[in-house]
Amino acid sequence: MKFTALVVVIEETKEEEVIATAKEVGAGSVTILHGRSLGLKEKKIFFGLTLEENVSVLLFVLPMRVSLRVLRAVKSKFDFDAPENQSSLAFTVPLTHVAGLDLEEVDKFRDDIQHLL
Repeated sequence: MKFTALVVVIEETKEEEVIATAKEVGAGSVTILHGRSLGLKEKKIFFGLTLEENVSVLLFVLPMRVSLRVLRAVKSKFDFDAPENQSSLAFTVPLTHVAGLDLEEVDKFRDDIQHLL
């Protein structure tokens, strides 16, 4: 089974909604990292302080077929091309070596993929 890392960078306020959408279409566990998004132009507020947008980086390790399905679902529900979503980003990276996956999750993926075929 070929695995892919799906990375979704989204506003922190939309984190739970993205995870729910991903799980609806077959994603399993997720690793959540918190960060800040700085664009090309700094946003200024009072006294010259800059406003940094808090973002969540969601990391899913999924079989290739499942990752594409999750990516499409997240992309269609959260319009990443809209100007108000300019800090949103999603991409996949193929994984050649994976260790430490939960065996229950691997079995779930195997069943899901067999169901697709």
